[in-house]
Amino acid sequence: MISLYDILEAANGQLFGEPAAELFSGFAFDAHSATESCLYVALRTDAGDGHSDIGEAIARGATGVLCTRPPEVDTSGVTIILVKDTQTALTRWSYNMIRKFNVQVIAVTGSTGRSSTVQAISRVLETRYAVLSSENCLPNRLLLPITTARLRPEHRMMVVEIAPNQPGEMSEFLLSAQPQVGVVLRTPAAPGDHFDSADQVVEESALLIEYLPASGCAVLNYDDDRVRAMATRTRAGTVSVGIDSFGADLMAYNLVEGLSGTGFDVRYGSQRLVGRWTPLLGRHHLAGVLAAAAVGGYYDVPLDDALRALTTVEALPGRMCPLNGSGGALLVDFTHNADPDGLVEAFAWIKRVRSEGQRALVILGDLDNLGASSQREHRILGQQAAEAADTFVTIGADAAYAGRAALDHGMSPQQVAITHSIQDVISQMDRETWAGTGDIVLVAGGAGARMELLTRALLANPEDANRLTRANQTPDADRALRPTRSNWVEVDLDALAHNVRGLKTLIGDGVTLFAVVKANAYGHGAVAAARTALLNGAGALATASIHEAAELRAAGIDAPILVMSYTPTQEVRQAVRQEITLTLYDLEMARAYDRASREAGGSLRLHVKIDTGMGRLGVLASGAVAFFRQMLNLSRLELEGVYTHFSTADDDLSYVQEQLTRFKGVLAPLRAAGFTFRYVHAANSAATLRLKETHFNAVRCGLALYGVSPSDQAPVPHDFRPALAWKTQVAQVKTLPPGHPVGYGNTYVTEGEERIAVLPIGYSDGLRRAPGYWGHVLVRGQVAPIIGRVSMEKTVVNVSHIPGVAIGDEVVVIGNQGDLTISADDIARRLGTISYEVLTMVAPRYLR
Repeated sequence: MISLYDILEAANGQLFGEPAAELFSGFAFDAHSATESCLYVALRTDAGDGHSDIGEAIARGATGVLCTRPPEVDTSGVTIILVKDTQTALTRWSYNMIRKFNVQVIAVTGSTGRSSTVQAISRVLETRYAVLSSENCLPNRLLLPITTARLRPEHRMMVVEIAPNQPGEMSEFLLSAQPQVGVVLRTPAAPGDHFDSADQVVEESALLIEYLPASGCAVLNYDDDRVRAMATRTRAGTVSVGIDSFGADLMAYNLVEGLSGTGFDVRYGSQRLVGRWTPLLGRHHLAGVLAAAAVGGYYDVPLDDALRALTTVEALPGRMCPLNGSGGALLVDFTHNADPDGLVEAFAWIKRVRSEGQRALVILGDLDNLGASSQREHRILGQQAAEAADTFVTIGADAAYAGRAALDHGMSPQQVAITHSIQDVISQMDRETWAGTGDIVLVAGGAGARMELLTRALLANPEDANRLTRANQTPDADRALRPTRSNWVEVDLDALAHNVRGLKTLIGDGVTLFAVVKANAYGHGAVAAARTALLNGAGALATASIHEAAELRAAGIDAPILVMSYTPTQEVRQAVRQEITLTLYDLEMARAYDRASREAGGSLRLHVKIDTGMGRLGVLASGAVAFFRQMLNLSRLELEGVYTHFSTADDDLSYVQEQLTRFKGVLAPLRAAGFTFRYVHAANSAATLRLKETHFNAVRCGLALYGVSPSDQAPVPHDFRPALAWKTQVAQVKTLPPGHPVGYGNTYVTEGEERIAVLPIGYSDGLRRAPGYWGHVLVRGQVAPIIGRVSMEKTVVNVSHIPGVAIGDEVVVIGNQGDLTISADDIARRLGTISYEVLTMVAPRYLR
């Protein structure tokens, strides 16, 4: 329990009003996780200001609030504690509680294996003492107070992990925890997001060893050169642990690795203990196992007793945890927060344990917090996976680099699947036999990838879901995963996949769906949208330019791609080399293309476009037959398709019928003359939805893929879902007096006192300034009207009627919030344009 008076004393806090509760069941740092009788702590983080969620926390049962300013909501029956800084208050409170309970603190740090080591140390010490261990569920700065809140008078030891995410975190931890024992496992190869170099991470970790008292103990991994060197930087006694490392104080050797655990012998001074084992998979876990035995020795636990206790250690959820997979496969779950070092070890374990004929499947999601080295680290992992796996599946934009590297490293396209959606992988596994009895399936990814949702789908026994990391946490509730950028675009690839499947059901198996991904897939991200469409029923892609097509080829997409606009002759060589299909509509262009194809040493695939009344690119219908006859003499041109485009399919079907008649009038004599085409297509999204007669054997759908209706007359099916949301955050909130101008030109002047929010978004991001008016955004589930002129990178909204708005609050520009929606169609009507333009003008520089 947490005492009100302990908090007041440690943080020099003040009560706001009379105290209603004096004891609290635990801390809550997110209003969504607030429970009955808890103390809600209002933190300011990259994700926002927790003060704005005090009302929600109280509604969920919080009986106390720790904050820096008086709440703006009713706090009747709730204890309010005001402090200067909530994080500092927690740090001081943790220090006081650790001293009050007089516990010995053992701290574990390193780039990988920390949580398993904490568990192993706890298991060893529990043979003689009452031990409290940390649970890795929150950021570093919250882990110690969360653990300390669970201290009881009987506890003698507290084992806590610390993995500094930025400079200064280790010092803050040490001042609070005052550890007696420090364990350093290994140092990272990459620095992560907030460190300048890996050496800087090493220095941060070394602070733990330097801080230990002379009576303490430093346990160091002898197999890591940089960790081994820390022995010279401490006044405490040291114990080194290693695997097959003569020179280490405590060494494991004669390793035997298997699918159910790891066997080893131990040497410690004159002691030799043979035939020992741990259920943990992989030799990389032995550093933590040996460290646990070393810590046990410091606290007078005999080595034999320690090793016996370590036979009961089980893999933690999401940390190389073995599970029974469907089809009889061994499912190895590495989804809690996989890192490059741990994955390299996991791949090496697969190579060592798999038997002849046993297949291995690796499914990798994006890894987190790799900073500028993310692409390089993912590519290295792709090379490693190519050497360990028979099949390699990637999910996400960063993991796609690993997929490409695996292809470059010798895996065939049939062995590698590059996807962007967990649901796509699940759907593929429903259709195909990916793994069977005895096969090894490794599922891995960073916390943000939520790969445990895939593991759940692959379980043989659904009841094993309680052994998964974040088992009871839904993606929508995981606010910690909110992007830390000020503006961002969210693309729901599951929605896009659903829409594609719906279109395929509409057109039938005999009609090829060309997924139109021009203009960066209408702002949705071309590569991810293309892969998702292809995995869910699209048979080909369409772009506006060869450069867009080349981007898809560079991403490893080998499906047919049609370029629907003009392509200069000098680009033909690239089209031939990358098997990109071009659009043809001019005789002189045809001859130039033929010469260029001959010089390139290949043939060029072409679709001839017929102008049946659109008045843009295309051979006029009246001259089409003669045009095709001229093509017979151009041997390097492969006439793969013929198509037209409707100008009024979204409103006037009578003119569509006229164009359709002209198109059929071209097709009939061509077929009579012996011309055959792999693809005959005319329908865009609107025609696909409204007129089955236009389908022929292929259709081109763009807007409908993304869940947006081409027009009121051509609505998408009711179950289609928009795939794109555009969001930003509140940058400032302030109250303006009456008569105060807002924005350039003073076009808006407050009539009375108005509370306004400034947003870090403007017309350079796609939020149009003029002549149309965007109207409003959504803040805290309510409409916030835009006031004043939109600036290049700032916009002001009126939030006088919305209580609790604070810096960092999520703002929806397009999408859903609460019960309200702002759609691309809504914006288009206000701007006097069409939804196509609205979607494509969202800044392409945003990460999708």
